[in-house]
Amino acid sequence: MELELKNISVTLSNKKILRSINLKVENGEFISLLGASGCGKTTMLKTIAGIINQSEGSVILGGNVADNIPAHKRNTVIVFQDFRLFPHMTVAENISFPLKMRGINKSERRRKAIDLLKKVKLEGYEDRHVDEISGGQMQRVALARALAADPIVLLLDEPFSSLDINLRKDMRELVLELQKEYKITTILVTHDQEEALTMSHRIAFMHNGQIEQYDTPENIFRNPVNTVVADYFSEGTYINGEIVNNKFVSELFSSSVNKENGKYKCLVRPSAVKVKKYNNGDFIIIDKVYQGNNYLLKLNNTNNNLKLESIVPYPTDIVEEDRVNIELEKDKLIFIPEK
Repeated sequence: MELELKNISVTLSNKKILRSINLKVENGEFISLLGASGCGKTTMLKTIAGIINQSEGSVILGGNVADNIPAHKRNTVIVFQDFRLFPHMTVAENISFPLKMRGINKSERRRKAIDLLKKVKLEGYEDRHVDEISGGQMQRVALARALAADPIVLLLDEPFSSLDINLRKDMRELVLELQKEYKITTILVTHDQEEALTMSHRIAFMHNGQIEQYDTPENIFRNPVNTVVADYFSEGTYINGEIVNNKFVSELFSSSVNKENGKYKCLVRPSAVKVKKYNNGDFIIIDKVYQGNNYLLKLNNTNNNLKLESIVPYPTDIVEEDRVNIELEKDKLIFIPEK
């Protein structure tokens, strides 16, 4: 189902939470709402579902304005991070609850629940109670219950945040597998950059109740529109300079770049910095941090005190106090216009 938000603003307790949000999600698309806590992600999700009423604008589902449709009739289902399962019910009863609300008979409800348990890889768990299964299994039950409602839009509110790293990976793969199978328009709320980058067709990056950038994972990472977006994905060092006639010029370096004339900040991420040991190098290694498959090197320019970072593979013979020269990988440099 296609979803569109037009000029959505939300005010709660006299505080504006969302500010003129415009967002369009295509039928069957998977998008992420990404940003720090308090930026308005969950409020947007609840507004789409009809749990919170907007003060301005419209929610449009399948080309039809849904503003006057109550939450229980919108057929948009939220999976919350705290699962919200019924403790007095069995797994099958939890999953089939939306069907019970529709008046579906008991045998058909159970058949559907068992079928969905197979989909979420919990076959044989139908008669267990909620207190007899793990947190990861609860998350799968909550997902199965959402699918039982046959939603036109599936809304996921940080559903993996309480799971350990291995379970998160398994659940991400399961959600993507089911989303593709059912072709459900899906919106994921997350503050996890990797989650958004690896799962989404597009990412809406939010800050202070607004969407700063709505783009593909590749573009939002490689072409952030401002430093707020850029810093969320990867920290680095900003070099001030100017682009004139497709050439960026700064005190540190110059580089050909196909962008409009003007003043820019060039973000130099660690992945863009290559180092080579050299006795009279301009940079000195001031710290070396082991990261498993690689090291993060912290560099200081002995001439102007400029600090950079570089990632080098394990193993390396570079150590603290070594002098090095650097080479910048031009295709990994990020140029952000100053406003």
